[in-house]
Amino acid sequence: MKKVLMGNHAVSYGARLARVEVIAAYPITPQTQIVEELSELCANGELDAKFIKVESEHSAMASCMGSSAAGARAFTATSSQGLALMHELLHFASGSRLPIVLANVNRAMGPGWNIWTEQTDSLAQRDTGWLQFYCENNQEVLDTVIQSFKIAEQLALPVMMVLDAFILSHTYEIVDVPERELIDKFLPPYMPEFKMDVDDPHAFGALVTPDNYYEIRYKMQKSMEKAPQIVTQTGVEYGEIVGRSYDVLETYFCDDAELVLVAAGTLVSNSRAVVQEYRSKGIKLGLLKIRMFRPFPTEQVRKILLHIPKIAVIDRNISFGASGIFFQELKAALYGRDGVSEARIFGFIIGLGGRDVRLQDIAEIVDYALEEEKPKEDIIWMGLKR
Repeated sequence: MKKVLMGNHAVSYGARLARVEVIAAYPITPQTQIVEELSELCANGELDAKFIKVESEHSAMASCMGSSAAGARAFTATSSQGLALMHELLHFASGSRLPIVLANVNRAMGPGWNIWTEQTDSLAQRDTGWLQFYCENNQEVLDTVIQSFKIAEQLALPVMMVLDAFILSHTYEIVDVPERELIDKFLPPYMPEFKMDVDDPHAFGALVTPDNYYEIRYKMQKSMEKAPQIVTQTGVEYGEIVGRSYDVLETYFCDDAELVLVAAGTLVSNSRAVVQEYRSKGIKLGLLKIRMFRPFPTEQVRKILLHIPKIAVIDRNISFGASGIFFQELKAALYGRDGVSEARIFGFIIGLGGRDVRLQDIAEIVDYALEEEKPKEDIIWMGLKR
């Protein structure tokens, strides 16, 4: 069934198809329409779920944690300062091995007060033990919500799926909404091995001494290391059922490229158009889309980029005092490998606070990387008002 959906409603329809059982809702721009639509779906009987209106994002995550620990499929959504308020409980959710799915609509952190897109809010949570997926378009948004539950429940780890504020959240596109019967076949009901049950009591979140805490964290890391294989397998299975496959990465003209752009989210779409333009001129430009950021797909990145002469990473985020975050991760993934020189990896920052990123801006990035033998600094700022 084809529907014209804004990105936020694509999230809502994905949650509906996943048959979520508990929704914890607190409004924050530009996420609010996700939970508004879910409230209507619950009210009109299209979704049989408990809709909990809470007083803060901290409470939203607490509600999801309690629901998930009791064996329910739990979902919430947030943005920016709301995600920051959840920070404490993001650690608790992952440490408790709860397969919650959270939709984060990328929004810049204040002050200054800003409701437009930037990746820094979600990337600031990269060490909390959550998987992270970055979506390029509204179709991928819907499909990623559904896949996120299957991935989370296989790994017993929570998933954050991310979409750009306004560029996707409030923009309408034609989206293929799969039939419920197909998704029921792909995603069976959640049946956890361990849950809060009065007839089978367990302790959850108890005090853990150093004798056991270390091993708990080791097991979390081992599950993260399994994630790339699980994500790839899940993407293939989803493709077999609905006709659209997904993976941790996506390549575009990388095989013979002399320069590869690396991007995530909606920056990928503009970058793809620029690649087409330069290819038409005979310039061997390629594109690597990072769909899964946590765990970072190190081995896959190495395989694709190891022998590319130049790499240009486009970050819509910043780690203050360091550089762009995707740039950091990419350098770390390639560090120490034969044939890799740090000097050929360019790090660009652009579009913070929702500043428009035009095709012309990405073309300037390409021209800079082609002309310069090596980067002059770790941060190459693009599009600044001088």
